[in-house]
Amino acid sequence: MSLSRSPSPLPSGGWSTPGLNSGQSSPSKRSFGTHNGNASSVSWASAKAKSDEVNGYPPFSARSNSFFGRHARKLSHSLPTFNFGLRRGYADKEKLGRGRWLSTRTTGILGQMVTLFGRIGRRMRLRLLLLFGFVLAVILFYVSPLLYIWRRTSFFGGGSKFVIILASNQGGGVMEWKGPREWAIERDSVKNKKAYAKRWGYNLEIVDMTTKKRYAHEWRESWEKVDTIRNAFRKYPKAEWFWWLDLNTFIMEPSYSLQSHVFNHLSKNTYRDINHYNPLNISHPFTQPYLDKESLSPVGDGKPESIHLIIPQDCAGFNLGSFFIRRSGWSDRLLDVWWDPVAYEQRHMEWEHKEQDALEYLYASHPWIRSHVAFVAQRKINSFPPGACDQNGLHPHIHYKEKDRDFNVNMAGCEWGRDCWGEMYFFRQLSNRLNRNPWEKFKDAISDKAKQLWNGPPKVKREGSGK
Repeated sequence: MSLSRSPSPLPSGGWSTPGLNSGQSSPSKRSFGTHNGNASSVSWASAKAKSDEVNGYPPFSARSNSFFGRHARKLSHSLPTFNFGLRRGYADKEKLGRGRWLSTRTTGILGQMVTLFGRIGRRMRLRLLLLFGFVLAVILFYVSPLLYIWRRTSFFGGGSKFVIILASNQGGGVMEWKGPREWAIERDSVKNKKAYAKRWGYNLEIVDMTTKKRYAHEWRESWEKVDTIRNAFRKYPKAEWFWWLDLNTFIMEPSYSLQSHVFNHLSKNTYRDINHYNPLNISHPFTQPYLDKESLSPVGDGKPESIHLIIPQDCAGFNLGSFFIRRSGWSDRLLDVWWDPVAYEQRHMEWEHKEQDALEYLYASHPWIRSHVAFVAQRKINSFPPGACDQNGLHPHIHYKEKDRDFNVNMAGCEWGRDCWGEMYFFRQLSNRLNRNPWEKFKDAISDKAKQLWNGPPKVKREGSGK
């Protein structure tokens, strides 16, 4: 015997749900509570309650409202959940499409990342946004080329106000042929200045100092500084300060900007009274009664705004291997007098150091020049290596000191009995070692420790023994 329905669970037969006791094969389409047009005595609520009593199931609660239940639920909701867009079957279609939009066929990796980010808690999302913003700022302003633009702006860095003038190919073409060492010195020097200018947003002007005839009747080798500075004034009309550097120089501390190292505290870093250090024994100040008050003062007007030329002094006097000149009308007049061919024709045989001796003569003779010149300590911008000025290299105000981290080294006079390439190589390696980042220091420490373990402790030589 085949039954179209399962037997009734009630002992007396029949069904507790209205409509099942009738001969109909499906529930009536009429509203609940009516049967065959008549009011039913059994409501849906009473039938459900009676069914629960028969089956013996306790009333169902969707969630626990106990103390531990609430806190466990709160903790579980704060944890991130992961849904990688697994394909949904037909059985999930009735769930209002939940989860089907995560399909990798339609969204891909980007959709998965958005979904994952949306499922993370609010606090964690805020922390991730802050971390992302910090990393993006580091990339934009310290790794990308935007750093150069940032530091060139007058509001933030002011790098566009400075121009580095580097003399290259000195003496080449006429005086002598350049060998591999000379080319290596020039390569290292140019690379050093390019990296420094790029780091701080400065302009870099590399000048070819090949000896050539300026006038039909004279050779003025090594006098090109004056003419080159004048050309730089025209090429960079918005720049304010111009820093001349000889080729045999090396910037030891690229982390020092010109602003922080010199110009932010110009009065503190310079001195106007040459009697503070006067290797030339120039009488200062002027004593002529017809001069104005500013010319008779040992410090001029005492204002940093009136400083237009900053030069260091070595053991022999002015040193123009590294000096600063400011764009101004005063500077234009100085360059005109400095380059005057008549003065050159009359005194060039007396000026052994050429344009350097010429500037010393102008400083000692003209009050209008002296009142706008300031001096800077030699080791501030132009330290000397051992062997320059003093064979021992122990002068406290002239020679380079590693512990003080001097800014710039000038291998002045290395072509006269010293090894220019050897000095350049030594200071280049020293600068690289002093300016290592923490990761490079860690690697070097590990490498030194490994070498020490491999080679063993150094052997101590005993006195009186040949071993």
